[in-house]
Amino acid sequence: MLVVRDAPSPNFDKRRAPPDMLVLHYTGMPTVEEAVARLLDPGAKVSAHYVVEEDGAILRLVAEEHRAWHAGRGVWQGETDCNAASIGIEIVNPGHEFGYRDFPDAQIDAVISLISDIRTRWTIPDARIIGHSDLAPERKQDPGERFPWKRLASVGHGLWFEPAPERTAALGVPLGVGDEGLGVVVLRAGLHRLGYGLTPGGDYDEATKLTVEAFQRHWRPSKVDGIADGETRATLMGVLQLATAESVTGVLQ
Repeated sequence: MLVVRDAPSPNFDKRRAPPDMLVLHYTGMPTVEEAVARLLDPGAKVSAHYVVEEDGAILRLVAEEHRAWHAGRGVWQGETDCNAASIGIEIVNPGHEFGYRDFPDAQIDAVISLISDIRTRWTIPDARIIGHSDLAPERKQDPGERFPWKRLASVGHGLWFEPAPERTAALGVPLGVGDEGLGVVVLRAGLHRLGYGLTPGGDYDEATKLTVEAFQRHWRPSKVDGIADGETRATLMGVLQLATAESVTGVLQ
């Protein structure tokens, strides 16, 4: 049985519709005490529905029926008010600024149990289980490349795809800032179709680089450099296929 301790935050308001998205964050502060204090501070005007500590303890700050203030400015699959559409989970980790480190097994076990529990109450597609960096690539990195998205997907939460080596080799030279042409058009269109706010176009600009980095943090964490090499593009194609299949299955059910 999931054990959740209440620590109510005043920072919430009304939803306009039931949640259909999960956004995972890291706290990005030196200590759990500082992070929770900020999420409970009415002056900070930030919150999340849950905090998962490194030992696996779970705090509930905002009821799922309410709109917590965790996502900020961003977009995913056309949704521009991600707070209104999502449940936010803060996972205790100092983050890139204060000593980013691996997430303990007990913590990830608790995250998995929590997500499993949440999905018994709300319809949340795998393609809408995302990181903060996915909806805001230009300003966020969390939960980052050390977060075990593959492990989540292995137990049924989220999407994961690993392309065969021959498929990555077939996609040719890497694409990076300054490149133009059909390859960039296809890349940007694919990222947009998956859910990123990047608009379609033919220029590999800074926004494209940051979006590729966000994609890599989630789906190709072994190398986060903003360069769309063959492995990155093959992974994107595979994740898109999974997301499309999930969408079609949802319509048919």
